[in-house]
Amino acid sequence: MSKDLIWTLRYDCRENFPQSLPKLLLSVKWSKHEDMAQLQALLQIWPKLSPRDALELLDFNYPDQYVREFAVYCLRDMSDDELLQYLLQLVQVLRYEPYYDCALSRFLLERAQSSRKIGHFLFWHLRSEMFMPAVSVHFALILEAYCRGCIPHIEVLKKQVEALSKLKAVNELIKFGTIKTKTKQAHLKEAMMTCLRQTGFIETLSDLHSPLNPNILLAGINVERCKYMDSKMKPLWIVYNNKLLEGETVGIIFKNGDDLRQDMLTLQILRLMDLLWKEANLDLRIVPYGCLATGDHAGLIEVVSSADTIANIQKTSSNMAAAAAFNKDALLNWLKDKNSGDALDKAIEEFTLSCAGYCVATYVLGIGDRHSDNIMVRSTGQLFHIDFGHILGNFKSKFGIKRERVPFILTHDFIHVIQQGKTSNTEKFGNFRQYCEEAYLILRKNGNLFITLFALMLTAGLPELTSVKDIQYLKDSLALGKTDEEALKQFRQKFDEALRESWTTKVNWMAHIVAHPS
Repeated sequence: MSKDLIWTLRYDCRENFPQSLPKLLLSVKWSKHEDMAQLQALLQIWPKLSPRDALELLDFNYPDQYVREFAVYCLRDMSDDELLQYLLQLVQVLRYEPYYDCALSRFLLERAQSSRKIGHFLFWHLRSEMFMPAVSVHFALILEAYCRGCIPHIEVLKKQVEALSKLKAVNELIKFGTIKTKTKQAHLKEAMMTCLRQTGFIETLSDLHSPLNPNILLAGINVERCKYMDSKMKPLWIVYNNKLLEGETVGIIFKNGDDLRQDMLTLQILRLMDLLWKEANLDLRIVPYGCLATGDHAGLIEVVSSADTIANIQKTSSNMAAAAAFNKDALLNWLKDKNSGDALDKAIEEFTLSCAGYCVATYVLGIGDRHSDNIMVRSTGQLFHIDFGHILGNFKSKFGIKRERVPFILTHDFIHVIQQGKTSNTEKFGNFRQYCEEAYLILRKNGNLFITLFALMLTAGLPELTSVKDIQYLKDSLALGKTDEEALKQFRQKFDEALRESWTTKVNWMAHIVAHPS
């Protein structure tokens, strides 16, 4: 349909398809005075959109102040939980606002004043990007407005900022001291412990609210259990005793030198998928752990309790690194060790559901570089993925990054667990396939929401989300131009391919285990 025709039909759209407003506005001639006057009049009588539909109006395609005000008017119906779900994008689109004082910043400030949790995450999302010249003044003004209006919260947040700068100092001590000899490593661990035990450090790092979740109070550091991890940026693994959870500890990973914003976006989208599945009565036992960028290439990740990587599970049960990836019983035996009787059946069901959820999510989002070190399993059976450095089909290859369709990932030992160790257990495998198909169709129904959320992040400067081409990946994986039947047919083909390829995945994993024997 031509743009002019759509504009002519605007009153029909209002009557019959109010949610078509974003599409209708694309036909507006923004430079034409008469169109703009009519648009303003139209917005005053347009029915309110649902917050999910209104988000799209904050995109860079809609530079008009009145349209943006209308969008914010629709967002006012959001609950606090819903606002938290989309806060990451709402902070990003402040970049598109022509004026510092606008409906969106006022709305965010009002909601932050009335909910400490929203205030907490608004503070960190703004502060973590303050180093960027394009937004530093704008974000600083909003931060100042929030802080002036919420004096008691400042002290709480200040303590978190100070704690992070202490952790940065510890991380830098380790980075500069790293030379790979055994004695050196022992010295460094010792130096880290000594550092954490200093009075100045103990005071700053005790009794603070976790930046990852302000409801959790981090009481005191359990220094003996802290360590640094061996990857390039030497992340710190910090263990806290928690006042509220009896005897349980809380683990956080502090990263300095890695950009966590892409992980943060991927985990936010996983949390949304989980929500949409649950709304449709499908609980796929997703583990969207906490991840928060707190500054330029710095941030925190939540440690998921009682979980281990597939690589470790395979290694512990097989002494030979090369054979580890082919040991199909390792995973099932590990679950049997942790669960007996009915608990084992429940763990296998948790594994099956979560495996389906993550299979579909990684396929749709094009999450690459999957190997046995970045897939984990909890002792309860829940499988989950970590480390989302490559999304939307951007993959590592020997020759730099190549873009390809992410296949569906199914491995032999996952199937072995799903079938309870019996090769003939086609019923259980059939259930698994059913969960995958249901999950996929639910995401398709909400395809536009996913497209919008990625589009709103385009100016964030994430390495793998820079142009509309990157978003095309999602449209293809969700088969958005097709009918449900066609999409399902395509999905089933991918599923069957994965089934045939399940041994190839093992070969890749074996290569990974041999190359990273830890």
